[in-house]
Amino acid sequence: MSAVTDDLTPAPTASRRGIWSWMLFDWAAQPFHTLIITFVFAPYFAGQVAANPVDGQSDWAFAATIGGLLIAFLAPVLGALSDATGPRKPWIFGFSAIAAVAVFSLWFVTPDPDPANITLALVAFVVALIGFEFAAIFNNAMMPGLVGRDKLGSLSGNAWALGYAGGLICLIAMLVLMVASPDSGKTLVGLDPILGLDPAQLEGDRASGPLTAIWFVIFIIPLFLFTPDTARRIGVKNAVSKGLRELIDTIRTLPRHPSLFAFLGSSMFYRDALNGLYTFGGIYAVGVLGWSTIQLGVFGILASVTGIFGSIAGGWLDTRLGTKRVVTLTILALIAASALVISTTETHVLFVAVAEGSSVPDIMFYCAGALIGAAGGALQAASRPLLVDQVEHPERMGEAFGLYALSGKATAFLAPLGIYIFTELSGSQRIGITPILILFVVGLLLLIPVRSRT
Repeated sequence: MSAVTDDLTPAPTASRRGIWSWMLFDWAAQPFHTLIITFVFAPYFAGQVAANPVDGQSDWAFAATIGGLLIAFLAPVLGALSDATGPRKPWIFGFSAIAAVAVFSLWFVTPDPDPANITLALVAFVVALIGFEFAAIFNNAMMPGLVGRDKLGSLSGNAWALGYAGGLICLIAMLVLMVASPDSGKTLVGLDPILGLDPAQLEGDRASGPLTAIWFVIFIIPLFLFTPDTARRIGVKNAVSKGLRELIDTIRTLPRHPSLFAFLGSSMFYRDALNGLYTFGGIYAVGVLGWSTIQLGVFGILASVTGIFGSIAGGWLDTRLGTKRVVTLTILALIAASALVISTTETHVLFVAVAEGSSVPDIMFYCAGALIGAAGGALQAASRPLLVDQVEHPERMGEAFGLYALSGKATAFLAPLGIYIFTELSGSQRIGITPILILFVVGLLLLIPVRSRT
């Protein structure tokens, strides 16, 4: 595997049904990020399960650090093994099963600061995170075999948009039908929760786990039925030595390919920062702005809607401005959004005091969410084609996306660990999330030497 080349072997074109089935993976998996990591379960854990929001942010950061380190260690190895054996679907199936079981078990996390209850939440979250991440790695590796390079940008953008739409639908369903205020017992639109969900036990919030699992299992099925997979190459036994040998050779020669090396380094930081923003934005809003789950849900709907348009726009701009320019512009937008988040509290906006009881901080946080959704969607959509641009041999795509996962997870502990340290030392959630801003800046600087074909 090497850096950007002018000619990439044309990829076979899959049927329309096969392409849509592949795109449905993002539709199926996105509720894990929308409901569990960002808008429902993580804030529920910080506000209702942990002893207090500061401890909740710290505990969640520690769990995310552990999960990130495990993914970083295993991702390139498994990617290389899948390249050697050929088919991706068996790997997707195995990790999807693990993810579904783990995320479903979050239902059993009650609003109780008992250590065993907290441990259940964090362990289930880490296992689910690993399952979803690895399933996504092998799904991404299938992408270049579906369309030619000229269509990769739009394919990736449309898939991300479809994912945001899936997360949006699930979030709306939860707010309208499941999540209820403990005080009123009513959902966002004034209904009693369905299925007899008990608002006093916050069963609506906890239902995010089973809903995510069921949604994922149902909508991942077309991928296995209709999307073409790579033919089997060698058995698993021989694949172990072959895959590891090629992986070691790739890592050893990475410095000889400056564009690929720089891109992996850049993505280490900007994707870690983006994940930190997604993971801790909701927790921040609960602890600093005092938001309820329903307010967070409205925030999530707004971010998801702008994420849909941002993802589509990112794919469209890929062929007009160039992939690298799209990545650069979206990182700049996310730096601005991060600064807006950090500077907003119940009494301040952009570090300027506002009148007590003012709605301006809430409005500005909603604006930041809209920008994060749009820029984050476009950034993620453009990052996949930019990685493909760095790969010389299409048959090594699993290894490439394994390294991409490594680059996103090797320093994945930096955002949660930085947030953990800053939060513990300062006792302030606002100061605690400032490492996100620093990581975006570092990622932007490392992007400078990266080349792209468009």
